Amino acid sequence: MTEYDVLAEVYEWLISDAKLPPAEFAASFDDVLSLLPSNAHVLDCSCGTGQLAVGLAGRGMQVVATDPSEAMVRRTTELSEEFGASVRAVRANWEELPDHFEDDTFDMVFCVGNSLHHAAGATGRGAALESMSRLLRPGGRLVLTSRTWELVRARGSRLDIRDRLVRRNGRDAVVVYRWEIAPHWEDEHHIEIAIAQVDATGLVLVRSELLSCWPYRYEELEVELHRVGLRTEVSTFDLEAENYMVVASKV
Repeated sequence: MTEYDVLAEVYEWLISDAKLPPAEFAASFDDVLSLLPSNAHVLDCSCGTGQLAVGLAGRGMQVVATDPSEAMVRRTTELSEEFGASVRAVRANWEELPDHFEDDTFDMVFCVGNSLHHAAGATGRGAALESMSRLLRPGGRLVLTSRTWELVRARGSRLDIRDRLVRRNGRDAVVVYRWEIAPHWEDEHHIEIAIAQVDATGLVLVRSELLSCWPYRYEELEVELHRVGLRTEVSTFDLEAENYMVVASKV
């Protein structure tokens, strides 16, 4: 899986203003969080820099955060310390999750931020979903967000330059996405993300990382969820929308 070790140091420029505060990130999932007991055990896998995990811990939940990037795990730990939140952060990719946690451990597993496309093809995606399903208690729920890859592929290879500066930590930056769309769905695709920071003297510092990804159709995701024992309860999929959320419960 892609590491994100370079982007981890500047990842806050990729998080929207609305979701940068941990409490606000957690609040964006209020509908599904209302289904949980107050002291729920929750896993945030592919946790990034920890905004969601810290926000959930702030609500009194018992939270574990995992990510394959050591730099992301470090930043999650730093954020939890900054907010005085109790979050256990562990470096692990999806396939390694059962090595760290017992089956039927969590009431809810989050896999958000368009992470699943970094699993290597249908085989890797199936293994990732199987690992997450194993860790859920019967009746527990997987909450997953995804790009609408049908739209992404239809637009083809391209360069997307954000049309405004993003200010974080007193510094402005321009965010650039370069998409390499492969000929076939099952092929490895690439996204290069560059963050060009501008300091007070006008100097520009660019950090970029080339990321591998394997897109999938929504209908394929539905089949794969069912295959690992998960039943879709909620789906916001819309072929015209940029992103969607799926909530699936363990049978």
